[in-house]
Amino acid sequence: MSLKELPVLRVGLIGSGFIAAFHLQSMLGVRNLSIGGVYSRSLEKRTRIAEKARELGLGPAHVFDSVEAMLMSGEVDAVWLLTPNDTRLDIMREIHRVTKAGAPLRAVACEKPLARTLAEAREMLALAEDAGLLHGYLENQVFSTAVVRGKDIIWRRAVPQGGRPYLARAAEEHSGPHEPWFWQGERQGGGVLSDMMCHSVEVARFMLTPPGAARSALKLVSASATVATLKWTRPRYAADLKSRMGLDFARRPVEDFARGIITLEDEQGQQMMIEATTSWAYVGAGLRIQLELLGPEYSMEFSSLSTGLKVFLSRAVTGSEGEDLVEKQNAEQGLMPVVEDEAGIYGYTDENRHMVEAFRRGVAPAETFVDGIGVVEMLMGLYRSAELGRTVEFPDPELERYVPVVARTS
Repeated sequence: MSLKELPVLRVGLIGSGFIAAFHLQSMLGVRNLSIGGVYSRSLEKRTRIAEKARELGLGPAHVFDSVEAMLMSGEVDAVWLLTPNDTRLDIMREIHRVTKAGAPLRAVACEKPLARTLAEAREMLALAEDAGLLHGYLENQVFSTAVVRGKDIIWRRAVPQGGRPYLARAAEEHSGPHEPWFWQGERQGGGVLSDMMCHSVEVARFMLTPPGAARSALKLVSASATVATLKWTRPRYAADLKSRMGLDFARRPVEDFARGIITLEDEQGQQMMIEATTSWAYVGAGLRIQLELLGPEYSMEFSSLSTGLKVFLSRAVTGSEGEDLVEKQNAEQGLMPVVEDEAGIYGYTDENRHMVEAFRRGVAPAETFVDGIGVVEMLMGLYRSAELGRTVEFPDPELERYVPVVARTS
């Protein structure tokens, strides 16, 4: 069924936390967009996010008390699913039910990771397809300006003479998440491997994939991983989590460090590798993203903290804690990098611009729930490898019902 092109895509936000606020900030750089509605379980938070959307001039941002009320209102054409991981499948089931009942919805976009397990991820896709919805997977790093520009240069200038790239490295590190549910394995689906390596494996796979080709052009071969809890089970830091977030992390820890290797093959049988490292145990200026792409006669690299803008604040300059210089900021004094446009540099602006234009025109975006499933399959392969202490080969039927150790409830 072909969809009519819309002059403006009216977006409904489901969720009102940190990531919803980040998306709103990025949407200032998106044309043909209006925030039509906001829903979350908390009246206070959904009201605050709606007020923020209106302050930014992004649309009427009506506040709704249920998913059904927002979808049936006629005020939204698409929804952005931005809630905690353990809620997304149930919300997707509700989106499916209400859309099948006649809600005038055309698309749904879901934040990373698509689901906590491969079984959940496959159901997310099945629900979207059965409801006749366009679907987009919100992986911001593949839309990062540095990644898109670097990949274009490498594949246009270097690959034709030097040959295709064979190694992508991706690392993402910071000092720990904002909200308690990230630290709870059964709610989040794991620890840092689930939370952050979902970024790393997909941006690496994107860099290794020829321009214009589907991610499925690269066949998954194997996964090997190591996970550890290096910092947050130490008594001082476990006590800190208990004090700040009410978590008994010493009793139910999840990994705060993960290292993974994914092996892939292209259609000619050439081997490629993804090397990914993530941690919640990095204490530096703030969030650090490092990316590299290597090939026979070339390389590219990017570091989010190697900024052109820096400030120095002496001991005489004091202030309250904040994140006005960089996300997950760890200091307010000394020589500090400043990420002057986090929403743009991290890829959120171009991600939302791409999704809005695709949904508005009635076509599938470049990242869909299919890609989200591929990410979850890689993550489950890595978790299973870490549990078994050996390399996991793809396809592995055990992954279809696999639940990471730290996410098991019994």
